[in-house]
Amino acid sequence: MDFLSAWIVSPSALPFLCLIWGIRAQQAFRFEPRNLTVRMGATAVLRCEVLRASGTVQWAKDGLLLGPQRSLPGFPRYSMIGNPKRGQYHLQIAKVQLEDDTFYECQAGPSETSGAIVSSPAWVNVLIPPSKPNLLVDMATPWVAGRKYTISCVAPDAKPEADITLFKDGVELTGVATSTMSGSEDKLLNTHAEVTFTTLSSDNGRQLVCQAKNPALFKPVETRVTMSVFFPSQPPLILGLEREEVKAGRILVLECVSLGGNPLATLHWTKNGEVLSTTWEEDVVAQKSSSILRLKITPADNHAQLCCESTNLVSLSPQSVIRKITVFFEPAQLTLLGSLTAVEGQDLKLSCHAASSNPPVHIRWWLGYKELNSTAFTMEEGDNGGMTTMSNMTHRVSREEDGMKLTCEAFNKATHFSKTQAAKLTVYYPPQKIWLDAPPQDIPLRSGTKVRLVCFSTGGNPMGTLTWYKNGRVVADAMRQTSFDMGVARELALVLTASDNQAIYRCDATNESKERITAYTKLKVHFTAISMRITAKQEVLRHGQVLNLECQVGSSNPKASISWSLGLLRFQGVEQPPKKAFFGGVSVLSSLSLNLSSQYHKQKVICQANSPVLAEEAKTFFQLNVLYAPEFSSTQPTRVEVVEDDMATIPLLVSANPEEVSCIWLHRGEKLVKEGNLRYLWADDQSLELRNVSRNDAGVYTIKCANEEGVGQTSIKIDVLYGPSVKAERDPVFVNLGETADLICVADAKPITPGMFTWKRQGEGEVEIGEENQEDDSGLLTFHDVTRAHAGLYQCTADNGIGLPASVNVQLVVQFKPQIRKGPQWRKVASRGDGTATAEVVCQAEGIPRVDFLWEKNGIRMDFANPRYEEQTVREGSFHTSTIWVVNVSAVLDYARFSCTAQNSLGEDKLDIQLVSTNHPDPPSLFRHIAVSHDSVTLEWIPGFNGGLPQRFRIRYHWDESVSFMYIDVFPPSSTFFTVTGLQPVTTYNFSVNAINAIGESAYADNNAILTITTKERPEVTDVPLDDDSVSQSGSGLPAYLTVVFTVVFGVLLVLNSLGCFFGLRWKKIRGQTAGHQEANVSEEEKNGEEGSRQSTEANSNKYESREKINTAAQRTLLIDSGSETDGNVYESYTEGSSHYYNYPTGEYKLPLSPHPEEVCNLDFPQQHVNSQIHLYEDVGDDIRIHKLPTSSFPYPPVSFDRQLSHPTDWKMPNFIQGTDRPRQSVDARQPCGDSALPFELRGELV
Repeated sequence: MDFLSAWIVSPSALPFLCLIWGIRAQQAFRFEPRNLTVRMGATAVLRCEVLRASGTVQWAKDGLLLGPQRSLPGFPRYSMIGNPKRGQYHLQIAKVQLEDDTFYECQAGPSETSGAIVSSPAWVNVLIPPSKPNLLVDMATPWVAGRKYTISCVAPDAKPEADITLFKDGVELTGVATSTMSGSEDKLLNTHAEVTFTTLSSDNGRQLVCQAKNPALFKPVETRVTMSVFFPSQPPLILGLEREEVKAGRILVLECVSLGGNPLATLHWTKNGEVLSTTWEEDVVAQKSSSILRLKITPADNHAQLCCESTNLVSLSPQSVIRKITVFFEPAQLTLLGSLTAVEGQDLKLSCHAASSNPPVHIRWWLGYKELNSTAFTMEEGDNGGMTTMSNMTHRVSREEDGMKLTCEAFNKATHFSKTQAAKLTVYYPPQKIWLDAPPQDIPLRSGTKVRLVCFSTGGNPMGTLTWYKNGRVVADAMRQTSFDMGVARELALVLTASDNQAIYRCDATNESKERITAYTKLKVHFTAISMRITAKQEVLRHGQVLNLECQVGSSNPKASISWSLGLLRFQGVEQPPKKAFFGGVSVLSSLSLNLSSQYHKQKVICQANSPVLAEEAKTFFQLNVLYAPEFSSTQPTRVEVVEDDMATIPLLVSANPEEVSCIWLHRGEKLVKEGNLRYLWADDQSLELRNVSRNDAGVYTIKCANEEGVGQTSIKIDVLYGPSVKAERDPVFVNLGETADLICVADAKPITPGMFTWKRQGEGEVEIGEENQEDDSGLLTFHDVTRAHAGLYQCTADNGIGLPASVNVQLVVQFKPQIRKGPQWRKVASRGDGTATAEVVCQAEGIPRVDFLWEKNGIRMDFANPRYEEQTVREGSFHTSTIWVVNVSAVLDYARFSCTAQNSLGEDKLDIQLVSTNHPDPPSLFRHIAVSHDSVTLEWIPGFNGGLPQRFRIRYHWDESVSFMYIDVFPPSSTFFTVTGLQPVTTYNFSVNAINAIGESAYADNNAILTITTKERPEVTDVPLDDDSVSQSGSGLPAYLTVVFTVVFGVLLVLNSLGCFFGLRWKKIRGQTAGHQEANVSEEEKNGEEGSRQSTEANSNKYESREKINTAAQRTLLIDSGSETDGNVYESYTEGSSHYYNYPTGEYKLPLSPHPEEVCNLDFPQQHVNSQIHLYEDVGDDIRIHKLPTSSFPYPPVSFDRQLSHPTDWKMPNFIQGTDRPRQSVDARQPCGDSALPFELRGELV
């Protein structure tokens, strides 16, 4: 075993090893799968035979691997059949469906002796029959004969498309247009056929048929529909009308008949377009419709058109038959038009009108028994098609014809018709004489005197009607008219008023003759002023204004004299010249100016008008309502001195108009509340009694009394001596970073003394106190260029020597823009992407004032109305934390960049947080040492992103004399510092650290940087030193002399085979250079990454390219495991020139300490079936498509570590190197979790 191990890892033995590998046969396809066409529901078999199969053989469907197991779990209709010993891996698909229509590849994975091979794609073409065709024709609305109709037929969801044939009554229709379109699912096609034809009446009741077929059908499928065709009926006929002339009053019975039509016609009767009947009967056997009309003839039916109309649903227009009738009728009315009343000597004009008749009539006139001269008459068209007759007559009347009978006669000799209309004649003539009984016109009468006027009239037909008028207007209150032997009389009784002066009273006698006779008289009356009115030019009277009053004295006869008075005061106004006024009198205007004061309030200004002739006077007054603001008495006290705890009484003397006065007592700008304070006693007159006066009661009390006119104000000062009290002017005080902050406290004390304020900072921490000042009763503390260290609580103390000092605290709050926490663990969040997990994305910022958060996903504003996203913000002091919960995380939808922007009024900060799949951790950063001794080194680092799983740390180190690296697991696992013990004094060590979780491990810290540390000298008193020889022996591998012996023995063979290996080695070298270039590119990307700690997922993954596994994390690596993260399970030797390679197990090894819970793999991931789809992973815009391959399980020998030696002991090469078969039994119960415990998107191998 040792011999073979030394031979394998020796550089000199590499050419011989290449020779042996080159002899191995390459696996190849004996039979590759071929394209296959199969009907849906049948069984398809794709053949695949592999010669010398050494790798894992499996099928890929549309690029998705189905798995290596022959039963193909997860695909119940798929299985691999055939004899595996003969390399037969045929893919059998039962009950083929549309989803199986794609390409398939047979793949043989790489092995130690052969590269991977992939067959040519083989397509499975699934034939799917069309569904029952849909005949798109609207038969709910029957067709009409002679019209063109377009019918469509669709054969849906067929593969390939279906062929459609259309038939009408068994005859195939020509001119069919066919097209195809996408079906309900991908790859399915709908066939659409359309044809247009003209319908015939004979098509009624016949069938339309649509047939569809394709290669998947043995017999066409069809759909049938029955046609319904309509056609019009024959024109109608009217029976029962022999002649067109009909006499009014007769009843006609008529019948209308219509033959044929589908459907049978509907019938209705109309007369002159007006519907008479809509009732008809249908005779299906005789194929006719009939309707009976019973009509009573009236004069209105003359020249009427009787019409019978027939129609059905498809008639282009209604069909009709029309008959016209003529009706004979007499005039319904004879009318005498005009007035039968006339005045003597006038012409009487009358007309006689005969209503419409057929045929027309003639007219003549009679007065008494005398026929008047005939006059011409006119005939015009009348109602109902008849003729009207009009005769006009003119006759001059006299008194003797009054009361005679006037007659109009209408007659027709042909029809022997005669009709008369008579009326009585009336003749009018006027009254003969009129006179008055009244007082003489030249004697003046006193206002208020009673006067009696009488009017008389005789003659006339009829007797006259008497009417009294005053100045041309009718007097309504005159007495009733009376009659006597020769005529009539009417009396008017008056009580004289001013309006009767110079008034003309007239009496008129009239009757129906329209002629009038008149008599009149005129009166003279003395009267006092009929009206007096005082007006003010101001509507509102206020104190201090000048009031202008005018007294307007109305009409009087003779002129009146005017005077003014106000209480006991008498005034002489300014009188204007008199003017003519009503009723023949004169009016006078007098003006008065008065200076208003509050003393005139509620007094009356009186205006008097005196008539010297009548010895009478009239007067009126104007009530003064002087508005003024509240006024305080001159005796109102303005200063009150009181001792603290005594009682003070403050009277209040105020008057105002309006009298509704509201008074407010203000103390230091604050209103005193009347209710609820027992110390305030308020009197009815607004006075205040203040009990138990305290220092707070001192100061000026302002009393404001207000009404609608304004406010009256007075001040009363109360002096109280008391000790200080202090308050902060603003608390807290907010100030922006770098600005100036002023803390102010105000003291209430009497007296105010200089230097009474002092300031000090509260709490821990020493900060230089700011600049202190005093302004009157205020103490100021000023800070310039404020920093966050100035924030805190400050105390202001005031002391004026009276009583105890008073203090107040003022909080200084320094505002600054948000600062987001941006460590590695804040920049990434990991979660399973199988739709069952919930991810928590956290963004924490510190800032004042309040910080608001704005979230974006891949640069797009997030919508938290989506139920899959929920956001919550929590504030603790200046720290604000915004958390987003992503429910049912989807790898396709949610693996993205979440941008968190924290902002307030002072600025903003931004952080990009990547939501990725659970993965191996990121490398630690800032790896450094914090303590060094002669035999130990204490190291410290900052952890990187844990990949979404608990991580632990492993320290790797070596020294110049060591032949391999030493590894130590950090305990506790989550610790970020560790002390490596058991070191040699004055020895240079190279240290590295990386992180490990259940998925894999990270690269080493700081971009694989090496931390070089030299231990100190051993102190005089030391512990027992370590046996360096034993350490070297146990860790160095095989002795050197064995290597020399093996080199000599195989030297000759190497020379003979050098030509054979040259080309193989050259090819290996080229591939190694390619890998080196790839590594260089990856390193360059890592240098450009954030903080140099994140490695691209793409750079660390294994590419299934050129049929060779490439590990870009290290160029000299022996592959131990093919888990989901290749570079996470590999350890490399540090020295490039070393001739030995050591394989360390990737499983968790057992320390000589009690096991830690963190070391046992117990992930709470649910078991997931392998998803047949390709999963998309997003890492800040980089997409990586990952196919799932089963992992190979290599056994590892159990390894134990000595805590003191810190390197493996009793180590041997794995057994699988010696043989060709790979044992699959598990090695250790504490091995890393298999793929079944990982999230589904991380199972398998990247290809």
